[in-house]
Amino acid sequence: MNDFITSAPRTRDVFRRHFAKYVFVLASCCMGPLALAQAPSTILAPGQSLGIFLDIGPVPNLRDLGGYVTSGGDVVARGKVYRSNEFYTMDSANLIKLQALKLKTDYDLRTPAEISAQPDKIPPEMKYVRLNVMADEDLIVTPDQIGELFQNPKLASQKLGGAKGVEASFVRLYRDFVSLSSAQQSYRILFLSLSDAANLPGVFHCTNGKDRTGWGAAALLTFLGVPKDEVLADYLRSNNYLLPMHQKEIGAFIAGGGDPGIPSALFGVKQKYLEASFDEMYSRYGTIERYFSKGLKINPTQQKHLREMYLIHSPGVLVGG
Repeated sequence: MNDFITSAPRTRDVFRRHFAKYVFVLASCCMGPLALAQAPSTILAPGQSLGIFLDIGPVPNLRDLGGYVTSGGDVVARGKVYRSNEFYTMDSANLIKLQALKLKTDYDLRTPAEISAQPDKIPPEMKYVRLNVMADEDLIVTPDQIGELFQNPKLASQKLGGAKGVEASFVRLYRDFVSLSSAQQSYRILFLSLSDAANLPGVFHCTNGKDRTGWGAAALLTFLGVPKDEVLADYLRSNNYLLPMHQKEIGAFIAGGGDPGIPSALFGVKQKYLEASFDEMYSRYGTIERYFSKGLKINPTQQKHLREMYLIHSPGVLVGG
């Protein structure tokens, strides 16, 4: 599928990942607490998977939002806010590895039905916050419902309207991330909470960490001044981590006669999805600042504090390349 990375880039990524992990372990041994005080993502390029780097299998889309350079030359701080997919299949070994991030707060953007079906398993010291972004929406399909549909690929293709039907639903959904009252309230609470040092480091996620999480990450990075091409690249990296995770389901669906375009449209992300959110946001508010002030009710003083919390004016961390 064209959403998958090619074998050559994948080989380079594997090499870089193992080399980075070697450097991190070596630094930890030689420098002790000083090295461990740095965010593990510091030696990774921005947007790279910490789930893979730390060998936490259930969360391949766990990533630090820091490391990006803004249009003004500032750097988004690392080790403060992370994005991820759900923490449902975590075992004790994975939880121990997750503790390397010293996370204090888990912001779950899923619906009650999703949470009930696949509840998070997180370290006991973490605070758990539910933010139902789509409380006012009827388009969310639970993992159980997706599983039932995928048992009959041909019927699923008819019910979903093929790949084009799935894509059209996601475009509408992404517009709702901006316009729905429940979404505005949830993102308001999320961003204000992330501006409180007592809650950091924090991680926010939905099911796959690509849609509700994708807009949350894109909105925050855009607000902080990260160029749009970098924001889009960060968003599209979910394909690198999620499509391989769902490869078994994808293969079975296609082998069963399902529309081959549906899995990547459903389990992956498309640029046009995120562009729909941006279009809705700019059409309604004109600027990202007005979206924060008028849509999310985050006033200029709170916006200033949020930027001060996450922007480093004198680059002092490795940005990566």
